[in-house]
Amino acid sequence: MRINFFRFRYLNMPFSISFGRSFFKKIEFAIKISCFIHFIGEHVTEVTMCIGPSMLPTFNMFGDIVALEHFSPKLKRLDIGDVVVCISPTNPWRAICKRIIGMPGDRICIDPTVPRGHIWLQGDNMSNSTDSRSYGPVPYALVRGRVFARIWPQTCWIKNGMIPLQDE
Repeated sequence: MRINFFRFRYLNMPFSISFGRSFFKKIEFAIKISCFIHFIGEHVTEVTMCIGPSMLPTFNMFGDIVALEHFSPKLKRLDIGDVVVCISPTNPWRAICKRIIGMPGDRICIDPTVPRGHIWLQGDNMSNSTDSRSYGPVPYALVRGRVFARIWPQTCWIKNGMIPLQDE
């Protein structure tokens, strides 16, 4: 009488079966958490760094960590004076952090009118900023989100300080 030793050995080992099941449960949980974090980062809020002199004195030159929310651009609730992070119109692998100066239909001194579906962006440090004065109006679709807080250094809320002018 011959006994299949291999089959007998592994069928009677509940530890290996339970270990395998728990391992796959942990992998499944890790995948779910990763998907949730990705969803939050793409559709709700994200943390990024603004580096460069173009937004002085609002942000430091050597990099402030800022939080941005993704609801305002998707709901088209951006306004003049909001600070936004966009994909650079000249280099799609780079993000830029600028303030909205013009909305569709606004007349800007440099260019006659901001076209529909575009916004005009400028840095706060206008003497040292590559912005819409260089590359023109930016398509609304390139806006990743509106900056609402600086996280580091000196945590603070970023508010729209623009006062609308009254038409005469």
